[in-house]
Amino acid sequence: MKNSVAAHYTHGQLLDRILGGVEAIDKTPATVTVDELAPVDEFHIGGRQASEDFISQLELSTNDHTLDVGCGIGGTSRFVASRFGCRVTGIDLTPEFVSTGQSLCDWVGLSDQVELHQGDATAMPFTDESFDAAFMLHVGMNIANKAGLFAEVYRLIKPGAFFGVYDVMQTSDEPLTYPVPWSSVPDTSALASQEQYMEALEQAGFDIVKIRDRREFAAEFFAETHRRMEQAGGSPPLGVHLAMGDSAPVKISNMVENIAAGRVSPVEIFVVK
Repeated sequence: MKNSVAAHYTHGQLLDRILGGVEAIDKTPATVTVDELAPVDEFHIGGRQASEDFISQLELSTNDHTLDVGCGIGGTSRFVASRFGCRVTGIDLTPEFVSTGQSLCDWVGLSDQVELHQGDATAMPFTDESFDAAFMLHVGMNIANKAGLFAEVYRLIKPGAFFGVYDVMQTSDEPLTYPVPWSSVPDTSALASQEQYMEALEQAGFDIVKIRDRREFAAEFFAETHRRMEQAGGSPPLGVHLAMGDSAPVKISNMVENIAAGRVSPVEIFVVK
């Protein structure tokens, strides 16, 4: 499944497409900012607003070293580093995402604060208790071994540290309409329910702090995105469609339908070691 997941996300020309989007807004790699990259950087429901709402609950400070599990092209890592001043290490399975993300860190001058690694989130190459906090956004839907994933995060963060999860979770037994952003077919989707997440987290040793279902927020986000696209007459120069490729419209449409039908919902879970 790991090879299939990496293949699903591999684009081949992602950095070139992002560069084209940057030039379309009259910017260059030397002048573009973290905030201007946000539309393409935040590859999860709710975009930058979701990141702000979610990450602010981790209570990060400038001295913290934070782990971004399944970092993608490193958008949330860069946001965290720029907004909270802390150091961030990210890891992702897809080589193109990591190489693209490191280039984007160079563009915005954050290479000293953000370091991205290619690797498996269930077997990370980091030292025990080396992180002050950890987070993952829309990652678990691609990782079947959630017990192994959460045990690994538990190993890596310090006692008393927070770990935040923001994933799309299964809310009914009704089959999903595919393709969706994280998977083109059911075989490469590893959806689980909120209860299954809680069980795996507690099994790893975490204590549940709080849970928040973001279904209403998601509905508002998609409606607003649709309004903006209609006003603009199409997709913006920079957006998550660049990472999803030509199938982006049908993937997003199916995601909206699946949420509206009650099959899935984006959910936040915060735990502490």
